[in-house]
Amino acid sequence: MEKSVRNIIIAIVAVLTFSTTSFAANNSDDAIAERIKPVGQVYLANDVPVVEEPTGPRSGEQVYNTFCIACHATGAAGAPKTQNAEDWAPRIAKGMDTLKDHALNGFNAMPAKGSCMNCSDDEVIAAVEHLIKGL
Repeated sequence: MEKSVRNIIIAIVAVLTFSTTSFAANNSDDAIAERIKPVGQVYLANDVPVVEEPTGPRSGEQVYNTFCIACHATGAAGAPKTQNAEDWAPRIAKGMDTLKDHALNGFNAMPAKGSCMNCSDDEVIAAVEHLIKGL
């Protein structure tokens, strides 16, 4: 019995030695600094802006590729797919005024302006025209 107790004590000492060594290695100043470093930066009003505002009107293709593509390329949330005439036919049948109104003010799962809140109405309408061109 004495031999088995001795083996258990040796095993416990070995486990504690290796686990504290591993723990100590992970708690070096460099390792701690790496784990708690900021994931982003905060900009105050007088700092340089994070994203520059567009300097001129964007094309329908630019707006589509930035804001619309996520839903309209995949059909997410029931969005009519790009270049799919079957998806677009009932919408186009309602007329361009309705399409423009839905794009600007939102419709069903689509938010107003497709969530492009810094897009002008003309840019959103250009994106609609880009979406349905060639159907």
